[in-house]
Amino acid sequence: MKAVLLDPTGRDDLEFIRKFGPGIDLVAPDASGGSADVLLPGAAAIVSRRVPVTGELMDAAGGSLRLVQLWSGRRDRVDLAAARARAIPVALMPQAGCIAVAEQTLLLMLGLSKKVVRGHEATVGGAYRGLGVEPIRTEERRHRFQWMQFPGIFELHGRTLGLVGFGEIATEVARRARAFGMEVVYWSRRRLEVEIEEEEGVRHRALPDLLAESDFVSLHVPLTAETERLVDAGALARMRPEAFLVNTCRGGVVDEDALVEALSSGRIAGAGLDVFLYEPVPHDHPLLRLENVLLAPHLGGGSGGARAKHAQDLMANLAALREGRPVRHLLGRTGAE
Repeated sequence: MKAVLLDPTGRDDLEFIRKFGPGIDLVAPDASGGSADVLLPGAAAIVSRRVPVTGELMDAAGGSLRLVQLWSGRRDRVDLAAARARAIPVALMPQAGCIAVAEQTLLLMLGLSKKVVRGHEATVGGAYRGLGVEPIRTEERRHRFQWMQFPGIFELHGRTLGLVGFGEIATEVARRARAFGMEVVYWSRRRLEVEIEEEEGVRHRALPDLLAESDFVSLHVPLTAETERLVDAGALARMRPEAFLVNTCRGGVVDEDALVEALSSGRIAGAGLDVFLYEPVPHDHPLLRLENVLLAPHLGGGSGGARAKHAQDLMANLAALREGRPVRHLLGRTGAE
């Protein structure tokens, strides 16, 4: 069965993916030396990471086309109307690595809002002894449930999350945040179509407005010349004093000196960081001396092996198509899963 990958990511990408799908003739424009128009005729599946799959590309494959497989958890990279008109199924492919980073983002948000590390340390250290309370059976207790009486603990529910950037990872973060009952706004250089915004339950904001209204500002942009120190002293000054900054993308996106100043002065409430300008974080970095931070050693990528897992999932779906078995993550006729 022939399948065309429209956008391999490097010279060895095609060969690496092929190892997980014996019996599937996976070809790609860059690797085969031909254009997509030349390769598409006779293909049973079109696979795309970021190249928009248009009706023209579907027609180029001809009557053999049985699946458009998006190597993505987002559906805005295919002309769904064209696929419906041609009765061609469309499948998504959620990315394990993106999900891992999204979970780390929510972990930092929860850890900050619930003061998890401070609570653990206080519990292990028996800090109750300085508050005039003593251990007593739960049903007989006369003190508060939250006996350490930490101020500033709150729920994510009803809070506003501002996503700076809205790619694959931010999409997964938004879905999980909505499950917690959060309002989600986003800024991106390329605004989503209104239909996609409604499906994902997010609203677009200009970056200054997003910074000003969010309870959590979470960063999800690549590190480029345009995004280096995107969050500088000026951006931090726009945030609310009760707001938190979360960074799971790249350390260079944040001006760390300005962040230390904002945290030390109480300009913002706190920060959850999984990435830093220098990694490992230097042992004498001023961030390590602050109490209103939650820091992690770049755990967001998960346990590793995401590339192989993605390739396995992709080729498993193509094998299911070839063998007439159900294809996973198939979109319905209306575009809903």
